[in-house]
Amino acid sequence: FKVVRLNIKKTGENIAYVAGAGDEVPESLRQIGYTVTVIQPENISSGYLKNFDAVVMGIRAYNIHESLKFKQHILLNYVKEGGNLIVQYNTAGRNGLGMDNLAPYLLQLSRDRVTDENAEVTFNAPNNPLLNTPNKISQNDFTGWVQERGLYFPDKWGEEFTSIFSMHDKGESKKDGSLLVAPYGKGYYIYSGLSFFRELPAGVPGAYKIFANMLSIGKEESTNLNPIKG
Repeated sequence: FKVVRLNIKKTGENIAYVAGAGDEVPESLRQIGYTVTVIQPENISSGYLKNFDAVVMGIRAYNIHESLKFKQHILLNYVKEGGNLIVQYNTAGRNGLGMDNLAPYLLQLSRDRVTDENAEVTFNAPNNPLLNTPNKISQNDFTGWVQERGLYFPDKWGEEFTSIFSMHDKGESKKDGSLLVAPYGKGYYIYSGLSFFRELPAGVPGAYKIFANMLSIGKEESTNLNPIKG
């Protein structure tokens, strides 16, 4: 881990993390003061999830834990009852992930990615809580990223989702699916293809601020504006 000085605001403390394919995000979140409990899919239950302010799915978690398809209704109900669920990128072949409830609304995964770590980023929804609460996100928060912006973005989604960013590699069409958020019941569902699994261990301050905002959404009053349909 790279040692950096970070000024991060956050709400919520207890995070459940379903481990994915060897990422170091849990330890990164602990470094900024979260209590992170790595849980196994078989331990997911409605009663157990009530202990957590947010649940984070590790990278490719649905690819490596086939049993998650039988737990997804519990995770979505957790959101409906007021929880935050953050799903990091997964890969899908021609037949998808073999589940029809990855999200509470239409969400289609693709192979879209942005490999230029310095690619220009446009803010599609500048008033959205993910860009304002509790940390104000600016263009400066996309400096110093390593290796890429993100990968396996969705390319189609329901109108309930708001697209937060637009970006693209040189000579390619814009990609709006890097970070999507939708209210569901009393909580929020977030899907992210941004490469937090690379940026957090590398000590990128902006990545920490964005992730803290994702974990904090709904914990303070805010408005959700400017949706962009996929």
